[in-house]
Amino acid sequence: MTDTPASDHLVTSIAALERLYSEPFGPSLIKEADRITVPYRAFIEAAPFFSIASRGPDGMDCSPRGDAPGFVRVADENTLLIPDRRGNNRIDTLRNILHDPHVALLFLIPGCGETIRVNGRATISTDPALTQSFPVNGKTPVTVIVVTVDRIYYQCAKAIVRSKLWDASRHVERKSLPSAGTILADLTGGKMGGPEHDRAAPERLKATLY
Repeated sequence: MTDTPASDHLVTSIAALERLYSEPFGPSLIKEADRITVPYRAFIEAAPFFSIASRGPDGMDCSPRGDAPGFVRVADENTLLIPDRRGNNRIDTLRNILHDPHVALLFLIPGCGETIRVNGRATISTDPALTQSFPVNGKTPVTVIVVTVDRIYYQCAKAIVRSKLWDASRHVERKSLPSAGTILADLTGGKMGGPEHDRAAPERLKATLY
């Protein structure tokens, strides 16, 4: 038994793919816009979390971003401003944007089944007028990601409903999964991580959140 599909079952052309599926449901095409409409703006401004996909020289990457609702600013109907809050300084997304400006964003709103998908092109700005307009706890981001929106549309609630993502009774107890310290210890043969890393994590997170 193997998880590798047999070569004669691989789909290798658009024509073959389209033979497997029926025509797109009417609204699935109509809901796509080339600008941020008023209803779409309401969803973006309510979202405290999104993921951003980007492409670098070694392939694709997807990174989570989160802050208070409204942290992604709608500058106009074609422009989003995203503060690059403090992270781990890998700056994978920023490196990728310099390689290829195309990005894809997926916005999630707790308790809401629909998600918002955005495809566009990004640039990185250090303009003080932008960075200083995103202060939190007296700290401003080093850069702001400016996304020019090419396409925006909502995804129906099927994935959220099937996954029961917002059902608190289905939430996983964090202690049932490996801790960050455990993961690091496993990767480094015990040279990094371990219980001490986990004990210091709450204070470390508090001190480096912004």
